[in-house]
Amino acid sequence: MSIDRRGFLIASGAAMAAASCAQGAGAKIRAAVLGTQHGHVRGKLQAMIDSPDYEVVSICEHDPAVQEKQAADPLFEGQTWVSEDELLGDESIDLVVVECKPWEAIPWGQRVIAAGKHLHLEKPAGDTYEPFKELVEEARSKKLLLQKGWVLRGQAGIDAAVHAANEGWLGNVHLVRATINSDRDQPQRDLEARYPGGAMFELAGHVIDRVLEFTGRPDKVHTWLRHDTGVDDDLKDNTLAVMEYEGGLALVSTTARMYGSGDHRSFEVIGTDGTFMIQPLGGNSVMKVAMREERGPYKQGWQTVELGPQPRYTADFVEFARAFQTNTPLKYGYDHELLVHETLLRASGVMS
Repeated sequence: MSIDRRGFLIASGAAMAAASCAQGAGAKIRAAVLGTQHGHVRGKLQAMIDSPDYEVVSICEHDPAVQEKQAADPLFEGQTWVSEDELLGDESIDLVVVECKPWEAIPWGQRVIAAGKHLHLEKPAGDTYEPFKELVEEARSKKLLLQKGWVLRGQAGIDAAVHAANEGWLGNVHLVRATINSDRDQPQRDLEARYPGGAMFELAGHVIDRVLEFTGRPDKVHTWLRHDTGVDDDLKDNTLAVMEYEGGLALVSTTARMYGSGDHRSFEVIGTDGTFMIQPLGGNSVMKVAMREERGPYKQGWQTVELGPQPRYTADFVEFARAFQTNTPLKYGYDHELLVHETLLRASGVMS
């Protein structure tokens, strides 16, 4: 059985949520990009270029050879390239989008906050807790917005599951399962092998970010960090974390060697009275829902909702614009960002 996608959006309140995010007229947010070597930089630059709320003022790339290569790319055509000092010294810039390696996140983020600018910071922000906490608290004390780059914020299926759980339609949510596999080449494996958590540390934060909306802070986190794919390196490439919370369990898994991994990524929310299954998490996503009784837009039994494309990054910049232009907190605020980082480190075997 399937339900009409438009009807689902209206009845679930998603249409109202989308309307509330529409940005009013006003000056564009003047944004700059610090670093261009992260895999997400192209998508984020495109999202800002496409948005009526943003003006990309400048870009800084520390490596001259990389800058020359990027500048020849049509996506970067017409962009102004500046030094880091010029970027941070430009008082007209509101937001700096930091696209860096994990070990660069804290020092680069600190310089942005010290310059008095709002910060969108690439993930993950290093493999220790206290430096990230200090960065977050500095941003909080200066009333600067700090947003991490977890890519499933705004995923329509997960949003719908959160809404259903909050309405009580699912009963007791006692099991959450999320899988986010990849098929890494050797350079990426070498990068991820720098960290004890390996594949878990690199990718699992994207789903942990959303799992925590159902569980809160886990009481316990058990983790298995294995090397099983037969590649001759030290990467923990087959990993699992099980989180215990009051009333249930959450399972998060990721492996670094899976053909077709993008279409396999999934998120499940299982309650005593209803279940949500979302797969894939990007692309043309499909949401399957089973309800013990009719609730909200959902009929009794199984039904399918075709969610359509789930673009990355757009939701982040819509949400930042909303918070910036209304002078209100981000939906995912300072405390949530700290909790995600802490839980990722626990899942990576770095914290207990």
